Amino acid sequence: MTSMNTITYRPARDELAYTFGGRMPVAHLRAGDVLQVYTEDCFGGRVRGPGDLPSQVCQMPYLNPVSGPFFVEGAEPGDTLAVHIMSIEPARQWGVSATFPHFGALTSTSHTATLQPPLQERVWVYRIDRKAGTVGFQATETDHQVDLPLAPMIGTIGVAPAAFEARATIVPDTHGGNLDTPLLQAGTTLYLGVNVHGALLALGDGHARQGDGEACGAGVEIATVTTLTVEVIKRVTTQWPRLETDTTIASVGCARPLEDAYRVAHTDLVAWASDLTGMDALDAYQLISQAGRAPVGNVCDPNYTVLATVDTAALPRCAPAYGGVHDRLRRHGIHPGIEGISR
Repeated sequence: MTSMNTITYRPARDELAYTFGGRMPVAHLRAGDVLQVYTEDCFGGRVRGPGDLPSQVCQMPYLNPVSGPFFVEGAEPGDTLAVHIMSIEPARQWGVSATFPHFGALTSTSHTATLQPPLQERVWVYRIDRKAGTVGFQATETDHQVDLPLAPMIGTIGVAPAAFEARATIVPDTHGGNLDTPLLQAGTTLYLGVNVHGALLALGDGHARQGDGEACGAGVEIATVTTLTVEVIKRVTTQWPRLETDTTIASVGCARPLEDAYRVAHTDLVAWASDLTGMDALDAYQLISQAGRAPVGNVCDPNYTVLATVDTAALPRCAPAYGGVHDRLRRHGIHPGIEGISR
């Protein structure tokens, strides 16, 4: 790995991106560089209180912005980009969530049309206490309050799609995108197949926390300062996004209906576990059937996301995934402070 260079990037509002692909890079990264990047929330910072209804202060399609893209030197189609998330820090002392007419898992939508009236649009403001490690929920119609654990994650991260496509940031697919899984947290390495010269990595849509499925269509949406490092794995293809932590490997499936996303994720994980361990594919299938988990990422976006995960302790002793890149990036060193680009 090359020597560490630290790159900081904070976009102006008019520099935020709303697609993967179709954008010129804002900076160049090399393997071993540390990137500290400011990311906005899915509302672009415009929803700041109960009176800021998204339909009034936001404009389609300018939702779910990402910072970037970042050109990764040496990344070519057919390679895999490893992205290790070193830290995710809330950039403000509050986050927001909302319900929307015709959006979310428990309402009528344009694709699941019914005669029910649309949901009321409402905003919840959460207080974030970084010292205590809590996210404070306050009900809007009663006095109920509860402190939930602070669990920062990145909702949207990906590379440019193949075939000259530009995909809206809200769409999850093979290139990554709006995956909305709480596993995209500090300490996780994300593997993405490279489709274009330089990969063109971008990220945004931070959440202070999110339940599996993101049922209402929004987590506790926050701006972040996210620190990450990258490595290019040459001539190794990755068809669907994959994740690795110190104890777990996971494959991500993106599709509609939900069962197809489930099938994509589990087919990929069975193949990955079989390749890593040398197990027969049906043996790996049987083991994952009994030891695996299937957390849902989101059930609201143009594609749904489902993960197939298994603890590596349940697998036979095996070669490290992608040649041990997760351990290399995890040991890469302590990142510098984040002063200068946080709010």
